[in-house]
Amino acid sequence: MSTVNSAEPGTETHFGDSDFVVVANRLPVDRDPDGENGGWRTSPGGLVTAVAPVMKAQEGAWIGWTGVPDEDFAPFSIDGMHLTPVTLTSEDVRRYYEGFSNATLWPLYHDVIVPPEYHRTWWDAYVRVNERFAAKVAETAAESATVWIHDYQLQLVPLMVRRLRPDVAIGFFNHIPFPPYELFAQLPWRDEILRGLLGADLVGFQRSADAANFRRAVRGRLGFTTKGSTVTVPEGESLSAHVVRAEAFPISIDTPYLEELAEDPDIVERARQIREDVGNPKVVMLGVDRMDYTKGIRHRLKAYGELLAEGRLNVEDVVLIQIATPSRERLEQYKIIRHDVELAVGRINGEQVDVGSIPVRYLHHSYPRDEMTAFFLAADVMLVTALRDGMNLVAKEYVACRKNDDGALVLSEFTGAAEQLKGAVMINPHDIGNLKAGILEAVEMDERTRTRRMRQMRKKVTTDTVSQWSKNFLAELTHIKRNPEDIVPDRPVTQKSRTALAPDAPAEPSDRAHQPEEAGWAADISTSR
Repeated sequence: MSTVNSAEPGTETHFGDSDFVVVANRLPVDRDPDGENGGWRTSPGGLVTAVAPVMKAQEGAWIGWTGVPDEDFAPFSIDGMHLTPVTLTSEDVRRYYEGFSNATLWPLYHDVIVPPEYHRTWWDAYVRVNERFAAKVAETAAESATVWIHDYQLQLVPLMVRRLRPDVAIGFFNHIPFPPYELFAQLPWRDEILRGLLGADLVGFQRSADAANFRRAVRGRLGFTTKGSTVTVPEGESLSAHVVRAEAFPISIDTPYLEELAEDPDIVERARQIREDVGNPKVVMLGVDRMDYTKGIRHRLKAYGELLAEGRLNVEDVVLIQIATPSRERLEQYKIIRHDVELAVGRINGEQVDVGSIPVRYLHHSYPRDEMTAFFLAADVMLVTALRDGMNLVAKEYVACRKNDDGALVLSEFTGAAEQLKGAVMINPHDIGNLKAGILEAVEMDERTRTRRMRQMRKKVTTDTVSQWSKNFLAELTHIKRNPEDIVPDRPVTQKSRTALAPDAPAEPSDRAHQPEEAGWAADISTSR
C-alpha cells in the first residue's frame, strides 16, 4: 500500500493495490467446509460472468459479504478472483439486509406491490453498513482505480467513496427498477439516497424509464439541473462540482456458454427425460422464478387454473412445471407468497388431476445450471409474468437455449426484457383475461410463427451479451473520468465508442470452469443474485 500527501495539509491518502474494484452486497462464494479452496466454493451469477475477465486482466478485487454473519474473514483468492470480505453481524443482516434493503427499498422500487416498511433503526443500520463498504473500497483501490458498485443495498457508497477517494472513477449500476418520483417520494431518506448515488460519475439503469425516473427525482427533490442524460451536481456536500451521467445499460446473459450447454448430448437427453417424467404431453409450459411477490406466480397459476376449468386447455395435453427457488424465507411477505402459491398449486391439482396426469409440477428448490438448461430445452412455452422486474434474465436464458428457433415466450410488459425481446407474446399480468389469452396464443402458435419470432429474439441475445454489457458500461465510465469536459447531453454514446474505450479484457469469457449456476433464475445478482 502506498501513500501520498492529500490536498488537505497534514493528511495522507492511502492507496491499495487493486486497479479495478467490484463492490456488491455478496461475494460470489458459498461456505463449503468440506471442499477445497479454503472452505469456499464459487457460486457466480451473471455479474461475475461479466466482470471476471476484467478482474483477471487487471489487478482486480471484489468487495462483499461472505453470507456468513458474525465472522471476520481475511481476503482470499479463488478461481482467479481476489475477494475482500466485509463483515456483517446478525443484527446487520436483520436490519440492513432483511430490513431496509428488502422490506423497505425492494417493495418501494417494485411499484409498492406490498407496502414498504420505514424504520429509523433500519436506516441507521443501512448507513452504517454502507460506510463499512466504502471504507473497504478506500483501502483496497489503487490510485486512479475504477470502482464499480452494484445495486440497491449500497446506494450510499458512491458518495462515501468520492469523499474518501476523489481520485477514483466511480460507477454504479442499479439492477432493479427505479420507481417513479411519486412513489420514491414516500421514502423518508429520499434525499440521502439521491445524494449517495450522485457520488458516482456514471449511474446505470436497466431501462431508459428508470434513468428518467432518477433524473426527475433529482430535479424534484434536490433542485439540481438535468439535461439529457446528465445531472449537474453543484459545489457542496464536501465535494467539488461535477457532472453525472445517468442512463440505461440493459444487462444480458452469457449467451455463448448457454448455447454450448444446450448442445450437450447429456443435457439434451435429460430434457427428453423431463418430458417423459411429466407424461410426454403435447405442451410443456415452464415457470422459473425466485419465490417473490414481484414475479406474478399467483397470477400465472390463476390464469392457468381458469383455462383448465373452462376446458380451453386439456389436462391430458398440457402440463405446467413451476420452479420456485427459495428466497428471503424469514421475511413475512415471503412466507405469505409461498403459502399462497402452494395453496393454488394444491387447488389446481386437486380439482383437475386425473390418474396419470398432474397439471402442475411444483418444485420449491434451486437447480444447477446444467439441469436448468435441460428444463429450458424441455419447455415448449416459457411463462415470465413478473408484475415488475428490472430485466428478468430467465426470459433471455430461455431464448438463448432455443438453438432450433422453436418454443414460445410469454412475457410481462413490465419487465426490462420486454423492451428487447419483441418476438415474445406480450401480456399484462394484472389482467387475468389478457394473461389467459397470451398463454393460449403461445400454446396454439403455428410452427412457422414460432420460428420467426424466436429467431428474432435469438438474434438480440446473441448480439447483446453480458460481456458486451460490462464492456459498454466500463468504456463509458473510463471516458467520463478521462474526459470530463465531454460529458454533455448531446454527445452521442455509440456502441463503437464504448467498445473502443473498454478496458483490456476478452470479448467473451474464455474460462468456463466456473460459470454461473444461477445467473438470472435463482438469485439476486448482488447475492445473486
